[in-house]
Amino acid sequence: MKQGWVDLKVSYEDVSEYVTVVTIAGELDTYTAPVLRQPLVDLINHGRVFLVLDLSAVDYADSTGFGVVVGGLKRVRAHDGRMALVVTQERLAKVFRITGLIRVFSIFGTVGAAVEFLGREVPGAHG
Repeated sequence: MKQGWVDLKVSYEDVSEYVTVVTIAGELDTYTAPVLRQPLVDLINHGRVFLVLDLSAVDYADSTGFGVVVGGLKRVRAHDGRMALVVTQERLAKVFRITGLIRVFSIFGTVGAAVEFLGREVPGAHG
């Protein structure tokens, strides 16, 4: 049982007027889920509702970790936002396929592709 440390790093960067990339590295599980949940809540509360979650450096995710990602999606949708994921590891991609979440999320192999997609999704951003 883990105690005394958190093996998850979360950082974010506004890459455009509308889109923020949230980079997640490490293990996303029951113990570390709050490390991701709070920054997502804070970003959304500050109007950043077009989010790319870069999961390419996530070594492991359990149901609680996936729940935080799904919760983030629900929050951005409640604010008319969108979320895209970057998934490069087959073991995570497999979980998205098995659980049917692949039909819920827009999933990309690169951050650039996800950012480009979300940029097209911003209402009124294209004159």
